Amino acid sequence: MTFLKINNLSVDYQMRKETVYAAKNVNIEVNKGEILGLVGESGSGKSTVGNAIINLIDEPGKVSSGSVILGDLNIHENSESIVKYRGNKIGLIFQDPQTSLNPILTVGEQLIETIQTHLKLSKEEAKNKSINLLKEVGIKDAETRFDNYPHQFSGGMRQRVVISLALCCEPELLIADEPTTALDVSIQSQILELIKKLTKERNLAVILITHDMGVIAETADRVAVMKSGNLVEIGETKKILTKPQENYTKSLVSSVPPTNKKILRFVIVEREKSDKKENNIKILNRWTKKGIIDQDLVQIKNLSKSFDDNFFTESSKNSVMAVNNVSFDIKEGESFGLVGESGSGKSTIAKMIVNLFKPTSGDIFFDNVCITKIKQRSELMKFRKQIQMIFQDPYSSLNGRLKVKDIIAEPIILHNPSISTLDLNNYIYDLLESVELTQKSADRYPHEFSGGQRQRISIARALATQPRLLVCDEPTSALDVSIQAQILNLLKDLQEQLNLTILFISHDLPVVRQMCDRIGVLKDGKLCEVSNTEDLFLKPGHEYTRELLRLMPKIESIYN
Repeated sequence: MTFLKINNLSVDYQMRKETVYAAKNVNIEVNKGEILGLVGESGSGKSTVGNAIINLIDEPGKVSSGSVILGDLNIHENSESIVKYRGNKIGLIFQDPQTSLNPILTVGEQLIETIQTHLKLSKEEAKNKSINLLKEVGIKDAETRFDNYPHQFSGGMRQRVVISLALCCEPELLIADEPTTALDVSIQSQILELIKKLTKERNLAVILITHDMGVIAETADRVAVMKSGNLVEIGETKKILTKPQENYTKSLVSSVPPTNKKILRFVIVEREKSDKKENNIKILNRWTKKGIIDQDLVQIKNLSKSFDDNFFTESSKNSVMAVNNVSFDIKEGESFGLVGESGSGKSTIAKMIVNLFKPTSGDIFFDNVCITKIKQRSELMKFRKQIQMIFQDPYSSLNGRLKVKDIIAEPIILHNPSISTLDLNNYIYDLLESVELTQKSADRYPHEFSGGQRQRISIARALATQPRLLVCDEPTSALDVSIQAQILNLLKDLQEQLNLTILFISHDLPVVRQMCDRIGVLKDGKLCEVSNTEDLFLKPGHEYTRELLRLMPKIESIYN
């Protein structure tokens, strides 16, 4: 039964010099009891369509033509009715559960408020309904957790609360906008299974907005592909993913890291016509290429890090052991992956290696020197120059008030204060070209770039000191799948050309398989196992590793 009809929908934003079309003549139908996947890169218009359904287009945007029919209601002809329908007929799940919840109200208060706004129930009846909803979405001890505040829940539990809020008034349509992007693979799997279960049990019509093709393969009944505001193609998920008709869809599918094999490079049909290695020639002379050699560059020995609940001391009885007696080594020229769920200790280890955290106990050796014992700043600076980090969010890691040339110049001048202006500028241009950005980029600010371009700037800044070790902490998790493929190809090229050693941290197992020579698996601060990449994927030794591999979304599942 068709519940939602989107007919020739267009949304535009009237700017000073031009009109920007966020959606153009989009036609989509969603049936009761099915999940429609809405996919595309950032800026493709998928979230715009979702917002248009509930009439939440911010000015200067407007629905310029077309209609959205929900049951018998034409939403854009009756703006007052849609206000009543939000939360009642239509449930919403947003990407970040933290910003979706009011931090000064308990989750119970928020549920009761929403229920009583739309349903004629007493406070006691609303409370009982709320507790039952929390149980339905898998929150244990719901009677007690009802009185907790959002910050007292983990990310996955907060998203469950958001889902209970979306369902509390028994909607017929559920719009989930990137509901699992920020979640670990196990929590993601639980949330997706929950959405599928509720879709069938409640006969919901669901729109799942995402850029994760693996999630689409395992969750959606049909999929609609969007690009630059246009609906490129729509159809059954298996048909679209196995036999895409449009080049853009082929590009999206081919950009997804395979989970069942290792590939040399990601194929990017539309964007990457040829390798751009010629751009890197100028910078290559600054490094000596050696390749992987049987010599440890980094040695982690019995490393531990604890945090007190109040973060003032490390000796409290209530301290949390974030990293617990971890030991491993990284050979020069190799890519070593660290995987595990949030809270496993991956990023804490990275921050200790780059000296942002001090270990509670244990040692870190770099090129046979114990850098955790170094006291003199001048000695420490020598090693900081050789160890650089790329962070998860390229926007917050770049100073928005500085131009790109000043961002990249800062570490160069710090370690080489006598460099001439001419040499500095030439070096900055070389670095930008090495990450496939133009010289003109130097005079722009970070906000003038896309997410993928900002991450390229972050990589250029990290390369500025000619490091031997590059620590990559979730460097592509915030990026679209095709942009992710470009950045991963770039990192592979740079490693090969510059003999970089890479510590690659991620909870995205398919990405780690493509990028790393060896992998260490962390759980609750402890190292479960270390293995060659293919051995780990084909014959995992630890039960936790087997569970992570079982739960990861697999685009190949659509072929079965």
